[in-house]
Amino acid sequence: MSATMTIDRALTDQRLLGAGLDGDLVSWATWLVVLKGAFGLQLSDDELATFHKIAGDRSPPAKRVRELWAVIARRSGKSRMAAVLATFLALFQRHKLAKGETGYVLVLAATQDQAKAVFSYCCGFIEASEALRREVVGITQHEIRLANDVVIAVHVNSFRTIRGKTLLACIFDEVSFWRDEASATPDIEVYRAVMPSLVAANGMLIGISTPYRRMGLLHAKHRDHFGVAGDDVLVGQGDAATFNPALSPALIEAHRASDPEAAVSEWDAQFRSDLVQFLSEDLIELATDHARPPQRDVEYKCFVDASGGRHDSYTISIGHLDNSDRFICDVLKGREPPLNPQEVTREYAALAREYRCEQRIYGDSYSADWIVSAFAECDATYLRVEKIRSEIYLEGLPFFARGLVSLPEHRRLERELRLLERHVSRAGRDRVDMAGAGATIMPTRCLVACTWRCSARATNCRRSLASAVTAQQS
Repeated sequence: MSATMTIDRALTDQRLLGAGLDGDLVSWATWLVVLKGAFGLQLSDDELATFHKIAGDRSPPAKRVRELWAVIARRSGKSRMAAVLATFLALFQRHKLAKGETGYVLVLAATQDQAKAVFSYCCGFIEASEALRREVVGITQHEIRLANDVVIAVHVNSFRTIRGKTLLACIFDEVSFWRDEASATPDIEVYRAVMPSLVAANGMLIGISTPYRRMGLLHAKHRDHFGVAGDDVLVGQGDAATFNPALSPALIEAHRASDPEAAVSEWDAQFRSDLVQFLSEDLIELATDHARPPQRDVEYKCFVDASGGRHDSYTISIGHLDNSDRFICDVLKGREPPLNPQEVTREYAALAREYRCEQRIYGDSYSADWIVSAFAECDATYLRVEKIRSEIYLEGLPFFARGLVSLPEHRRLERELRLLERHVSRAGRDRVDMAGAGATIMPTRCLVACTWRCSARATNCRRSLASAVTAQQS
């Protein structure tokens, strides 16, 4: 294919990518402005006005940018544009490859289903054009191999599996919603992994996503580059009506009325203000001690978060207060499902006995009768705590805020601490929960609850904590 073909010509040519748009160029007019701006193409007066609106009133780049970040509302064709860009960058850009080398245009999605959708769109654009079909050597479940030794590959995001490839371009689809069990910041980890290869190949990085909370890679790029002139990074932002005029305004308003907080991100393409990171990076770092041996000559408290063995993990935390009222976490363990809850209970009772706290093992009201009996069989005493999860989190927060927590090095714990979100419920109460449903291991609540139990040294200490929580909430 011609390496001099511009993206606007490829999209409007019914023999090329335009064949996959079914001639409906009006609905894609705003996207066309974004793409022309990103590739440093000349804009008409009307297009320039649209560009200023979606790019924060900055001037258009004079050449193709190194990074394009599109902060776009729902139902605005993000996945189809990811497929358009992947196909264009693979077929219409000049790539320098050594003999026998394979270059990759890589699309990374949030989930397997989203990856399949983008891959289907890529195949659809190629199948719709006879000229593009001739460039295909073979198609597998996740890859399209082309005659120019370039592969279009669509996968679920993972910073472990992308190293070692020659990356000619990389597209992050719905990057605000990436999740990974091994990292709280998979978007940043993947960004760090792909950039060296992209820089070496002068490749382009593209991030397309509906915004979510005010953290992560997309938010950082928007914060640092939206409305800022330059030829390296372009950030565009637009609501659903701007990018998809065919959407029904009445339907959008109905969704807005039913869930106004979600509508801010879903339909207005704004980062949500009702979801904030519960603990800042500075507070977590202040609390983390990476080289601390356990101590055995003090009074310990123990908290367990029990599990039936099928879905949730069974965790335990043991800690103490030092002479300066600093909470020291001596033990933090978790067993992932599937597990035998009786066996784990015996293991944890024995562990508590080592720290001389087997007669005061605290926990919530989960399966109250079973858990009490299970520990009793091990000559241990389980004491129920009536407070709910959010109350435990909020009462433990002042310890973190005052720098009175020392944590063991625990990668899963660090991930979960960063994923905690604090927001206001419909009843007006503060709630704290994990971002992203489906977490299978929860040492965090166990840790914070143990922190909170250690505050039982004096009634006045608990009162001061309650006052600090009230001040924090206000």
